[in-house]
Formats: sequence, C-alpha cells, structure tokens
Amino acid sequence: MSAWASKPPEELAAWRQLAKLAEQGVGDANELGHPSRFQQFSQRLGPLLVDYSKQRINDTVSDALVELARQSGLAEAIADLFAGSPVNNTEGRPALHMELRRPANECRPEVGETRERFLRLAESIRNGQHLGAGGKPISTVVHIGIGGSHLGPELATQALGTFGQAPEIRFLANIDGDSASSALAGLDPTTTLICIASKSFSTLEAEVNAKTAKSWFLERGGDISTIGKHFVAITSNPDAAQQFGVPAQSCFPVWDWVGGRFSLWSAVGLPVAIALGRNAFEEMLAGAYAVDTHFRTASLSENLPVLLALLQVWNTNFLGAATHAVLPYDRRLRCLPDYLQQLEMESNGKSVRRDGARAATHTVPVVWGGEETNGQHAFHQLLHQGSRAYSADFIACAKPGHALEGHHEWLLANCLAQSKAMMQGFNAEDAHRNVTGNHASTTILLDELSPHSLGALLALYEHKVFCAGAIWQINPFDQFGVELGKALAKPIFNELGGEPPARQQDFSTRGLVETIRRWRQ
Repeated sequence: MSAWASKPPEELAAWRQLAKLAEQGVGDANELGHPSRFQQFSQRLGPLLVDYSKQRINDTVSDALVELARQSGLAEAIADLFAGSPVNNTEGRPALHMELRRPANECRPEVGETRERFLRLAESIRNGQHLGAGGKPISTVVHIGIGGSHLGPELATQALGTFGQAPEIRFLANIDGDSASSALAGLDPTTTLICIASKSFSTLEAEVNAKTAKSWFLERGGDISTIGKHFVAITSNPDAAQQFGVPAQSCFPVWDWVGGRFSLWSAVGLPVAIALGRNAFEEMLAGAYAVDTHFRTASLSENLPVLLALLQVWNTNFLGAATHAVLPYDRRLRCLPDYLQQLEMESNGKSVRRDGARAATHTVPVVWGGEETNGQHAFHQLLHQGSRAYSADFIACAKPGHALEGHHEWLLANCLAQSKAMMQGFNAEDAHRNVTGNHASTTILLDELSPHSLGALLALYEHKVFCAGAIWQINPFDQFGVELGKALAKPIFNELGGEPPARQQDFSTRGLVETIRRWRQ
C-alpha cells in the first residue's frame, strides 16, 4: 500500500464522492458565469498568476478535491519529500532536487561547493578568461545530453536567450548522425567547449555523441592532454568520465537524489549559466525556491501545485480527458511542451502503484502541445469541434520581450479568446458551425519572461507532478519502462552490422533487419 493513503485511491470516500459529482454534471460550463468566479478560482504566486476559473469545478467539487488530497495523505507526502525520506521507494532514494535551489548559506555543503565551481566556470567562459588549448577564448558551447539532461537546459536557454557577450550555445541530444553533424558543423575545436551531461555516463545517446565529439576534436588537431580545456562532464559516475578522458577538475557531480528530469538546477544547467551569467542563473534558482517554500508551507486548499494536481486528477479520472494540451502563447517558450511531456509522462506514466499492485485507475494523460498561434491553424480545429475530451494549459506573458507591442496584444487576445471558446463554445443553427465548448483549461500568466518567473513556472510543474503521483499512489521518480527498448536495441544493432538475426527475434523485426541489410549492400 502507499506510504501515505490507507486505501487505493478508488476506494477513498472522496474519490467516490467525486465520481458521483462528475456523473451529475456538477461544475459544467453552465455554472461558470458567476461574477466572483475569477477571484475565487485564481491565485497569485510571485511572478505567476494561475487562473483555473475555466476549470469545470464549483465549491462542491473544489471541497471534494481538497478532501481527496487529505485522504491521500498528501500533506504527509510533501513533508516526507522535504525531509529527505526515500519517496523514490522502488530505488530506495530521496528526491531532493529542491536542495539545489536553496540559498548558498542554507544548502548542503556539497551543493554549494559544486554550484560555486560551475558558476565560476560559466563566468570565466563569458568574460573570455577560460582559454582553449590554442590560447583563444571559448566562442561556442555544445551541450550533449538526452531527456532530462537536455530538455531543461535547452528550454531555459531558448526562453531567456543570452545576456551580454555569451558564447553560442548548441544542443546535441538525438543519436541521429545528422544531429551530431549539424551541432559540430563549422566549429573551431580550439574555441569550442563540449559539455557532456549524463548521470550514468553510459546513456546510449550521450555516450555515442560524446565519442563522436571527442573524435572530431582529436582529428582536427586537438590533443588528449588538453581535453580538460575543451570537455567538461556532469555525472554521478566520475570514474567513467575520467576513463573517457575528462580530468577530475573538469567533472561536476550529480547526486543520486537528483532525478534527470529534475536536474536543470544542478551543474546540468551549466549552459544556461554560460548563456545568462551568474546573477541571472541564481535568479532562476530563487524563483524556483520561492515556489518550494509555498509548496512546503501552504495549506492544501491554497497550495497551487496541489490544486493543479487535483485538477489533473479531476479531468483525467472523472471527466474522461485522456490528453492534456500545453499551449504556450510566447515563442520563447516553444520548447515547454517537449519539456513537460518528459516531466509528466516519464514521471507518472505508470500503471503499477507504489505497493506493486496494478493501478485500477488511469494515471497521467498524454501531454502534447505546440507553439501558438501556429497551433490555432493546425490542431485547434480538433480541440473546438472534435469528439474527444481533453484539458489544456495556456501559458502567456503580460509583457512582451520585444518592441512590437501590437503583435503582443494580438498574441494575448488570441490566448484569452481560445480559452474562452473552449469553455463557452458557440451555439449555431448550422450544425457544421456549432462548437460544443465545456472544455477545461488553466491559464498561467507570467508578469514577464525572466529567469525568476521561468524558475517559478518550472518548479510549479515539478511539484504538481509529485502531488499527482502521490494521489494516484505511484512513484514519479523511476522510469523502468524506458529501459526495455534500450535493451532490445543492442542485439538489433549487432544484427544490422552483420551478425545473423537471432532466432528469438520476431518475424517482423527479422524481416526488417534483413531488408535494411540487403538495401544497404
């Protein structure tokens, strides 16, 4: 059984009450017109305003959802998370990524020491003091990672750009050779820094791409004795990094209590610190830390990560929303759907509870989305007139990041109009023009896109994911399902290279391997 709830979620009294309320249609769109609804169902948290007044809830549903949180032992789960209890129960580890955001005088000594080291490196690269083997400053940084060691840094760097005279930042994640060729194209190895972020230092994509980058460096005049000036490693396996050739002084630790998709705040964020500078990176940490404090101290009924998790459970398990759209109305946040896909689905894409029993309820919905307003001319037709239930998050910034204010007002107008249309719909005499409406959405408004507000936004989603996992009674901190495909790929790789297909291969895979080999001859 869960460490916190006494029964499976579907057996809790609050869960049964919510099922009855959903069956009765309580909270549907015809109840959304009360003039005080926005004040009641929106909340400010630092630079963020979270408006969930377009969700299909009323006072009765809201109270039942908070009661579900209580019966799920969510307050105890939050306390255990911050106390360093092994909330990652399948691997026997705590999940203390919040420690990475604490101020220097409050965090663990090893965290503060590592942060100071990689921020000093970032500043020395930014101001031209970190010289390559040829005596020239670094002009390009290539960050090699995959999943959590890639998506967070790329999102933050794209969202916030570069402050001052920062080097160009490139990202290499995919094992596709075209990605590696593109990332390294046109670069001078004497002015390039390769940043390898791999917790295990054995993840296939990172390993293959790192070897390619090392060969590229050595083939173009680089020397193994100078690799420490051009390669850094961020890993929990420093021995493997040093065997690769990265000297100890160029290695930065990631601890086993930091999951990959929660690691942006660690040395994995080195390219972000290089792009933004020390002060801005620390502002991003401070934004996240403010949300950590709110999450740890606020009551369940006023705790925004808790409320967002409860709304996800309500939409997914009681209103039939199998998918959740992430709709950023700011081009700088175009990587946010990809980032949240991993954060949500790799964390809570599970069908086994913490106690090992099969879950009797659905867990996380399929998370998807895209850059707006492009999406309005692509998939919004389905959202407005399709037959499937869904929920949505709209994310926008009150202030633009450019001088074209008219463009930004149109962007915001479209954002607000789309969420209104999803809620309200349109009754037309012509059935072809009828829009049903009654689709739930939350709007998260940032005062402006800054390091502080981005840090707050990402921490908000991180804690929401933990809360939803606790309610569903699953462990959001492991990802064993990812490993199966990796294991199956190894023998296929050997077969593509010339080994005869193994007898245990299924007929389809054997046929495809043989076809590829024949076509390549």
